Amino acid sequence: MFTIAIKEWRVGLFYNPVANIRKPAPTTGRDRRLSADEEKILLKACDSHSNPMLGWNARIALYTGMRAGEIKSLTRRQVNLQKRTVYLSETKNGSARTLPLTKKAENIFRLALNNPVRLIDTDLIFYGEPGRDGVRRPYEFRPAWYRTLKQAGIKGLRFHDLRHEAVSRLVEAGLGDQEVAAISGHKSMQMLKRYTHLRAKDLAERLDQVFGQ
Repeated sequence: MFTIAIKEWRVGLFYNPVANIRKPAPTTGRDRRLSADEEKILLKACDSHSNPMLGWNARIALYTGMRAGEIKSLTRRQVNLQKRTVYLSETKNGSARTLPLTKKAENIFRLALNNPVRLIDTDLIFYGEPGRDGVRRPYEFRPAWYRTLKQAGIKGLRFHDLRHEAVSRLVEAGLGDQEVAAISGHKSMQMLKRYTHLRAKDLAERLDQVFGQ
């Protein structure tokens, strides 16, 4: 802000007063993984909820790595089941991307798009009840999500951790950084460094091929 004020707005300052202040060190990213048993318990608990959108949201996050905000804002025209893609126009980093869908993800979107309770007053795939102004807004899943976690006895899991789990699985499957970034929407390779340790086993096996066992 000060730099722009000095260089572009010609404000009467001789130097940037905060130029020599160090930025705080970035915090360590969360590393909560979802075990196979937890996944079964979680999805079963979500499916027992009265609104099927809770289970659909959880699976889409887990099968695609989409952010909660990206899922909530999805409209029908963004999903192309024939091409098995989702076009995300509203993303956290501001860059649109086209997301490929696995068979599992495609099946969930097919269920959601064929929802028998399909309304004509909204194009949202996951919608809530109308507000006082009569406008339907995205389905707010978080209250049901936290109740479901409590009932299932799963602790320390956030909805965003499903995205982390999805990206971790992409890395473990052997996809390259560029491929993972294209799917996850990470704009900087620096953001993907937190997943580097997941490649350690694969690298060790490659080293054995090079140097022998």
